[in-house]
Amino acid sequence: MSACGMTAASVMAPGVLWAAGRERVERIRLSAHEGQTRLVFDLSGPVEHSLFTLTDPHRVVIDIQGAGARELTVPSVPESHVARLRYATRNDRDLRVVLDLRERAVPRSFVLRPAQGAGHRLVVDLQRQGASQAPQTVRSTEQPGGELREVVVAIDAGHGGRDPGAIGPGGTREKDVVLAIAQRLERLVASEPGMKPVMVRTGDYFLPLRERIRRARAQRADLFISIHADAAPDRRVQGSSVYILSQGGASSEAARWLAERENAADLVGGVKLDDKDDVLASVLLDLSQTGTIEASATLADSLINDLHRVGKVRSRRVERAGFAVLTSPDIPSVLVEAAYITNPAEERKLRTAAFQQSLAEALMTGLRSYFNNNAPPGTILAETRRGRHVIQSGETLSGIANRYRVSINELRQHNNLTNDRIHAGQVLVIPRRDS
Repeated sequence: MSACGMTAASVMAPGVLWAAGRERVERIRLSAHEGQTRLVFDLSGPVEHSLFTLTDPHRVVIDIQGAGARELTVPSVPESHVARLRYATRNDRDLRVVLDLRERAVPRSFVLRPAQGAGHRLVVDLQRQGASQAPQTVRSTEQPGGELREVVVAIDAGHGGRDPGAIGPGGTREKDVVLAIAQRLERLVASEPGMKPVMVRTGDYFLPLRERIRRARAQRADLFISIHADAAPDRRVQGSSVYILSQGGASSEAARWLAERENAADLVGGVKLDDKDDVLASVLLDLSQTGTIEASATLADSLINDLHRVGKVRSRRVERAGFAVLTSPDIPSVLVEAAYITNPAEERKLRTAAFQQSLAEALMTGLRSYFNNNAPPGTILAETRRGRHVIQSGETLSGIANRYRVSINELRQHNNLTNDRIHAGQVLVIPRRDS
C-alpha cells in the first residue's frame, strides 16, 4: 500500500493506481480547525464510497468504488488528526484510502456535485471526541493564486450546549435544527469558488455572546450570519425574518423589547428573562451582533428576497434593534430567523432535511447576490466582478467557459491563448456575454 507520511511539508505517494475508463482522485486537500479535520477528495467524476473505523491503532478506512489515483501529494497540517495517509487498489477496481490517526476521532462523510466551476468532491470530516473548543486559526492547504484571497463567511448556529434556545410544541430544540441548517450552508459555501466558510459553533456546546463575534474576527471574516428559529406565544405566527443592528433604536416593539433586555445583562451566562414567551425572546438574546449597518442592510435585503422563495416571510423589510454588546463594528452582520419553531407546522418542516436544505440554498443564493456587488478588494470574487477569473488548482478551460457561459474559443481569443493549457494563479479576462 502506498503511504504518505505527514511529518514533512508534503510527501508524494509513489505509484500510479489508475486505469483508463475509471474515475480517479485528482488531489486531496487537508485543513484543521477547532478539533476538526477536513479532507476533500477532488474527483474526476461521480463515485460511491463507504467508510468505517478501526482501533489499536485508530484508523479510518475509505473505500471509493470504481476509482483509482495518480500520484498524490498530500500536504502536512500538524494540528490535524491525520498522522499518515495510505492508499492502494482493492479488488482490482476500488481505491482504498487508510487514514492513520494521531488519536480517536469520529468520521463523517458526504459528496458534493459540480457547482460553479468546481468538480465532484468527497468530503471527510474527523471530529475529536471531547475536543477543546478554544478557537484556533484555520490553516487551509489551498491558497488562491497571487495575493488574492477567498472571502470568509462566518456561519453562527445560535444557542448550543446548556442553552437549547426555543423549544417547539413537539419538543424540537432550536439549537439542534439551526446547527443542521448551518452545516448545510457551510457545505454550499465551501463548494463556491472564491468563498471559504468558518463555523462559529461546530457542535453542541455553549458560547458566550462576545466569543461568537471574537471567533469571527479571529478568522478575519468578511461577513457574519447567525441562524436562529423564531418563537412566539401565539402558535399561529409563522414566517422568516432578518435582523441587523440599529444604533438609533428598534424598528418594532418586539425588537425594542429584546434590545432592552439584552442591554441589561449578558443573558446567556445564566440570567433568566422575566417572561420567556414574548416574541423572539429566546432568539436574539444570545448574540452580540454588530457590523457596518449599510452593508448589513444590503446583505439582509438579498437574503429576504431569496427566503421569500422558500416560504412565508413574516416581514419583507429588514428588522433593526439596538444591542449594547457591540464588539465587531467592521463586519457586516445579520441574524436570520428561519421559521417559527413554536408554530406546529413550521416546527415539523424545520425537522426535515428537505426544508433545511432549501433554507441553506436560499441563504447561499443571497450571499452570492451580495458578493456579486460587494466583494471586498483583493479577493478572487472582486477580480471576477471586474471580468477577470483567477485560475485555481484543478480547473480546466472548458469548466471555466461553462461557468461564465462563454465559449472556449472566446476565452482563447480574449486571452491570446494558443492552446488550452492553463495553470493555477493565472488570470483570465472573461468576455462579456453580449460581446
